[in-house]
Amino acid sequence: MAARIKKDDVVIVLAGKDKGRSGRVLKVMPKDERVVVEGVNMAKRHTKPDVAHPQGGVIAKEASLHISNVALRDPKTGKATRVGYKFVGEGASKRKVRVAKGSGVQIDV
Repeated sequence: MAARIKKDDVVIVLAGKDKGRSGRVLKVMPKDERVVVEGVNMAKRHTKPDVAHPQGGVIAKEASLHISNVALRDPKTGKATRVGYKFVGEGASKRKVRVAKGSGVQIDV
């Protein structure tokens, strides 16, 4: 399955404990069909002191979500939307861009 969501996209969570919340995609894992969204699906991690966290203790960290539980936020309406594709340009400069199905607005610049 091709992931239509990319890093730095703003998405809305469709299901789960954080339903309705939105955030920026930090990481996409296409093989596992999962995404990590900033500030969503926070999990507590018990860690030993190390270089990154000299104090150690319990640290809140984003856990991954299944890609089917998030949808791209429409740049025009702010609601969840599906992603389509269209070609823009002519000849050699022709390229494939993502488009919001709801409003028809181009997502990729």
